[in-house]
Amino acid sequence: MGFVRKHLSADGLIQIVRHSLLRSDLKPLIGSDYTWQDCFMSGLAIFAFKAPSLLQFEKMKSSETMIRRNLRTLYKVKKAPSDSTLRERLDRVPPKHFRLAFKKIFSYLQRSKVLESCRYLDNHYIISIDGTGQYSSKKVSCKHCCEKKHKKTGEVTYYHQMLGASLVHPDKKVVIPLAPEPIVKGDGDTKNDCERKASKRLLTDFRREHPHLKALIVEDGLASNYPHLSLIDSLNMDYIVGVKPGDHKYLFDWISDLPPNEHSQTDEAGIVHAFKYYNDVPLNDANYDYRVNVIEYTETKKSGKQRRWSWVTKLTITPANAYKIMRAARSRWKIENETFNTLKNQGYNFEHNFGHGNEYLCSVMMMLMLLAFLIDQVQQLCCKNYQKARKHIGNFKKLFEEIRVLIRYAVWDSMEQILIFIGVPESRSPPDTAMWPTS
Repeated sequence: MGFVRKHLSADGLIQIVRHSLLRSDLKPLIGSDYTWQDCFMSGLAIFAFKAPSLLQFEKMKSSETMIRRNLRTLYKVKKAPSDSTLRERLDRVPPKHFRLAFKKIFSYLQRSKVLESCRYLDNHYIISIDGTGQYSSKKVSCKHCCEKKHKKTGEVTYYHQMLGASLVHPDKKVVIPLAPEPIVKGDGDTKNDCERKASKRLLTDFRREHPHLKALIVEDGLASNYPHLSLIDSLNMDYIVGVKPGDHKYLFDWISDLPPNEHSQTDEAGIVHAFKYYNDVPLNDANYDYRVNVIEYTETKKSGKQRRWSWVTKLTITPANAYKIMRAARSRWKIENETFNTLKNQGYNFEHNFGHGNEYLCSVMMMLMLLAFLIDQVQQLCCKNYQKARKHIGNFKKLFEEIRVLIRYAVWDSMEQILIFIGVPESRSPPDTAMWPTS
């Protein structure tokens, strides 16, 4: 178990990613001064060090000798490619090449028993899925861009979107991102890709890679259609998916004629949680034989303010589990708050264009960003040195500002050494003079 835990530190996770990406299906870079390892790990380092742009990263490593040496010691980059070379090399790699790294890290989390604390509602693992915009431009495009033509002006907007998925828990801020699915045109496609097609690919790949995981899929109302729900059934997974009266008139008319099962409870904050639920009702008239269970929830605060939600699920609803079903359903927001918002606002610069390319570059950069985010999330969950460093600094962004300073002025043998230096001030001693530039 100690061997497994060691791999859940930053250095172990970086090693897992490196080995996962260097597979035999990659054609060697003949005639190049740079290896695939140099390209992949330089790309990962951009997001690990929270560089605001590829150009800024290029300036950092070009002007700072220590940063180039730290790329060698921490990421095993023998020769860091320039920004233009890095873009050209990574543009060739299909995004699916990066899926194995996500799977390997997830497997180590399972073997370490860390994920047992993430189980909820009859030992399910909650997987929250949602889409977000990734890139948009009226000038720059690639062969995989989706296109939107504006009726009034005739202008075309080129865009990429991403379907993200994270393992979440109602009581935990840490999320475990899974391999995302790019929403882009495939090779040879002329029509735009869409979230529904992407979700089919994502769920099918997820089940193939994790065939025995007891998964509970939580999604918004766009997913509450028969083809999607039946797909989840066929993959032997459960779901809790939002529904609205305006989108499911037949369903809500049906339950309005039924006597509801009711349950309510009041929590320590004085909030009243009231439930009405119905088991075994038809999803819609077109799919009358497809039966779902419906839960309607009203939250009433002490001020009298009320909010309402409703969901469909295949889980049988009872007074004993109604509250937990509601909390699992509402944890869907963690894909927005703890995943997308973190990527946009906590130094990963999700909405910045790190390069578009002609083939896959935009999606590859997104994959590398999500891998860096996964490494950080696993450390928050498992690594005591990371936890101490973050507690000492105070917040996530300041921690990586500190790390960027340290890698500019000293060479470090490992990320563990850096985190101990930050998190345990009383153990600090002057670094070995060999670590520092002599002139």
